[in-house]
Amino acid sequence: MSNEVVREELLALLKGGHAHMDFDDAVADFPPEAMNETAPNVPYTPWELLEHIRINQWDILEFIRDPDHVSPDWPEGYWPAEGETATEEIWERTVAQIRSDREALIALVEDPETDLTAPLPHAPEYTVVREILTVTDHGGYHIGELALMRGVMGTWPEERG
Repeated sequence: MSNEVVREELLALLKGGHAHMDFDDAVADFPPEAMNETAPNVPYTPWELLEHIRINQWDILEFIRDPDHVSPDWPEGYWPAEGETATEEIWERTVAQIRSDREALIALVEDPETDLTAPLPHAPEYTVVREILTVTDHGGYHIGELALMRGVMGTWPEERG
C-alpha cells in the first residue's frame, strides 16, 4: 500500500463520518444544564468524557511532534480532577481544543514531508500511523459512548428523533 493511500485513509478517519458518528454531531446542541450530570450507572459526566478525549488527543499530538513531551500520569492524568465541573465557557473551550488539535493532526498527516510509516526519532517503536490509529480509535469509542449517554439522559434535540 502506498504512502498516499495510507495518508488518505488516515485523513478519512480523522475527519470522521463513515461508519460512526463524528465528534461535531455528537456535541451539537448539547444542553448546558446536562454537561455535569451523570447517566445511570456511568461514573463520569459528559464534560468529563469530553475532557478525557481532549487530553488523550492532545497527548498523542504532542508525543508525535515534541520529542521532549512528557505525558500525564496514567490513568488519573487523562481525566479531569475528581469533583471538577465545567461551565459553559469551559465546555466550549474543551470542544474548541478537541477541534483545534484534530486540525493539527490533519495538517500533520496532510504534510507530504510527514513520513507516516517511519519510526518516530524519539520513540522508534512508534509511527505516525500507529498514533493516528490510536487517537481515532480512542476518540471513536468515546464519541459513541457520548452519543449513548445523550440518549439515556434525554439530551438529544427532539428533531433528532
